[in-house]
Amino acid sequence: CSFMLSCVETFKGNQILLSVSSLYCYTCLFPAISPIDCFRFPQECPAGQRCLSSTATGIQGDLQVVMYEKSCAIAAQCGLRGQKYVSGLFFNYTNDCCDTDLCNGAGPVAALGWRGLAFSLLPAVALLLA
Repeated sequence: CSFMLSCVETFKGNQILLSVSSLYCYTCLFPAISPIDCFRFPQECPAGQRCLSSTATGIQGDLQVVMYEKSCAIAAQCGLRGQKYVSGLFFNYTNDCCDTDLCNGAGPVAALGWRGLAFSLLPAVALLLA
């Protein structure tokens, strides 16, 4: 059996269905502009999904904005790198995945409340609306 599959094993002539339990991953409430601003919480992922850590960098003139996101993801989203155009900015993104409970939680945990989270996102929102 592999990590994300159910499989059938034969034991003493009887077939036994083995399945893999769901994975728990951190999920950010919103994309954040700093790894410590990611107000994250553990979430049980649907069967077969992996833990995702995504980084997107947008540049406009001398200003650079980096967004961080954590979530559950289907395997097809893992290992992707590319570019997205959002609100007048090109963002280069990288998706990395891992396969153990809460493995996408690298980096310090933020102790931000709603007000701190909102203020940390203001520069990125202002840039996107400009």
